[in-house]
Amino acid sequence: MSETKTALVTGANKGIGYEIAAGLGALGYRVGVGARDEARRETAVEKLRAAGVDAFGVPLDVTSDQSAAGAAELIERQAGRLDVLVNNAGISGETGPGWVQDPTTLDLDVVRTVVETNVIGVIRVTNAMLPLLRRSTSPRIVNVSSAVASLTRQADPDIEIGPIMAAYAPSKTFLNAVTVQYARQFAGTNILINAACPGLVATDFTGFHGPRTPEQGAATAIRLATLPDGGPTGSFFEDAGVIPW
Repeated sequence: MSETKTALVTGANKGIGYEIAAGLGALGYRVGVGARDEARRETAVEKLRAAGVDAFGVPLDVTSDQSAAGAAELIERQAGRLDVLVNNAGISGETGPGWVQDPTTLDLDVVRTVVETNVIGVIRVTNAMLPLLRRSTSPRIVNVSSAVASLTRQADPDIEIGPIMAAYAPSKTFLNAVTVQYARQFAGTNILINAACPGLVATDFTGFHGPRTPEQGAATAIRLATLPDGGPTGSFFEDAGVIPW
């Protein structure tokens, strides 16, 4: 197997995911661009390669067992192992006026759809990639979360946490809880897993509202993906440090 480290970033064809892939590529990682849409995926790969990144496309729908298994098989053929997994793919779900998800009128199918991608999709992909990650000398897993996942911040009336998002915000709280369970399971191993908040980033996900650039939003995930041995695990970070649960 090559000495070059390999990373897989899900939802990497645009926005924060693309910048995470670009940032890891700039650090010398070979990067798998995980995405459902073939045209967008290949466009992203071409753009990364033009920037000098060793990138390859990974067809991946995180809601499909078959797709996750196929992605793992592709990475095994390409690299033989996986050193970094960044679970970035996520959706907000349908919202009402003001980008609000009112819990009193919320369509339960919206909740199911959001959890299927933001939580179950992460479990699905992580478990599919674990055999490859275990072949790495320093495997790292980063789950892209959000500050809206913080129950401490959500419950504090003095903290501005944005609109009520009764499907999206709890899905990220759920993701954080799952991250902790993985960290407990990985205790005593060399696998480090953490959650990262990119902040409010101006991408199509937010309707291009937000003070941060995708490059800024990618920074914490890149830092957690490249932690040294003995680094933190089972924690929740933003640029300024640890976020309260």
